[in-house]
Amino acid sequence: MRADPFIVDADVHNTLGRLKDLVPYLPKVWHQQWLESGIGVHGQYYSPVGVLRQDAVPDSGGPAGSDPRFVLKHYMEPNAIDFAVLTGGGEQGLSLHADPDYATAVAAAFNDWLADTWLKASPKFKGSIQINHSDPAEAAKEIDRMARHPDMVQVVMGSGARMPYGNRFYHPIYEAAERNGLPVAIHPGTEGKGIAGAPTPSGYPTRYMEWHNILPANFMAHINSLVCEGVFEKYPKLKFVAIEGGISWLPHLMWRMNKNYKALRDTTPWLKRLPSEYILEHVRLTTQPIEEPDKPEHLVQIFEMMQAERIAMFSSDYPHWDFDNPKIVLNGLPREMRRRILGLNAAELYHLPQPEGKGATPVCE
Repeated sequence: MRADPFIVDADVHNTLGRLKDLVPYLPKVWHQQWLESGIGVHGQYYSPVGVLRQDAVPDSGGPAGSDPRFVLKHYMEPNAIDFAVLTGGGEQGLSLHADPDYATAVAAAFNDWLADTWLKASPKFKGSIQINHSDPAEAAKEIDRMARHPDMVQVVMGSGARMPYGNRFYHPIYEAAERNGLPVAIHPGTEGKGIAGAPTPSGYPTRYMEWHNILPANFMAHINSLVCEGVFEKYPKLKFVAIEGGISWLPHLMWRMNKNYKALRDTTPWLKRLPSEYILEHVRLTTQPIEEPDKPEHLVQIFEMMQAERIAMFSSDYPHWDFDNPKIVLNGLPREMRRRILGLNAAELYHLPQPEGKGATPVCE
């Protein structure tokens, strides 16, 4: 048995226990709407296994992920998690609400609630700033407001959107994030909801499994857009995090983009390097839900192709149904690659301290 590794979980979901918990943080004009409709952007797909782990319900009751002390006791302490980046419980859907003023107000209330509850509960919790990406000017103001909090480490948006994220419509968000030294992350679950378009270019899948399988296609579209629209030339310090969108598709996307760039570079004259070079410098991916080929060595080869030791970060997706156990999920990877993915890559991105004596060796072989 080796010493505990240094672990940063880049995707832990926290949620409200009750709708009324947010009321003290909301302007009065929105109280009735919030209590009657909540986020107000609903999905279309039924999951027979549910979304949340049944064993993650707090001792005090309420939804899984609603009690910071229970998350510490049930997940972080038994698994020796050093830091958890909190990504919320579906608030990204606010960006797809028909009323942008309501969405902006509720997002700000979530940020204040997060700072006042979870971020005060333990220094192990780090926050994500929720924004309404459908109103970039107001989103930029919210980033500037919340970036002053020392435990807010990134901006988060839903991956469901009305247009790809490289579009200049979104650039005020990236300017604010870069100005404040924060990465911008996207998280799935909002595809096909609210005012977003269909979750696939061909329309709406029929069932949850079909919808869930194809989520990486949307992540590919956004990263392709960010590179081709020149976002990383315009904002050279910006980092972009693709959370919970799969990971093994990245080598194929880089190869295809590089090949086409060689013939079509005149259509993107602002690009000065191969698309893959922008991706490797600016894009980070999280591991959950990690792909599981029949031959584990094939996953290692894919990770080597995409330089995962530089750009991949461990995530568990706790407390969701497809949770990845940090003691198991990366054990087939080479030692140094596993060490960096478990914690070091995230620590570098989010400027997190590494506890003395941890991380020198990986989890038991």
